[in-house]
Amino acid sequence: MLVRLLYASRAVDEKIADTVHSVMQQSRLHNPGNGITGVLCHTDTVFMQVLEGGRDAVNALYGHILRDTRHKDVILLDYEEIVERRYACWTMGQANMSRINPSILLKYSPLPELNPHKMSGKMLLALIDELMATASIVGRT
Repeated sequence: MLVRLLYASRAVDEKIADTVHSVMQQSRLHNPGNGITGVLCHTDTVFMQVLEGGRDAVNALYGHILRDTRHKDVILLDYEEIVERRYACWTMGQANMSRINPSILLKYSPLPELNPHKMSGKMLLALIDELMATASIVGRT
């Protein structure tokens, strides 16, 4: 059974570039062997990540994420069984939301900034779909 999990969190310190680099490296090493795909979106203070894969693998990874000291205020925004993956192209895609055209964010948010703690999971997934359609997500398999 495949599942999709979406969560958000806040960065603990200002070294967000180092944290993103570390998460991307770990994802590219860990995810292929565990059948996990997904996307990491971030600003200078916020993370939002979608994970897809088998239920046991995604749940185990999310348990590890909850204990990760590089972030705080982790909130589960969406969790569902899925028939197919949306992000099968990436072991972990990445989008720096600080570089996204603010008008894209305004379609899904009251303000032109990413604040996933105040948005619904469905709206955030729609935002990520638009980022995919506009080639705003970078990554490699």
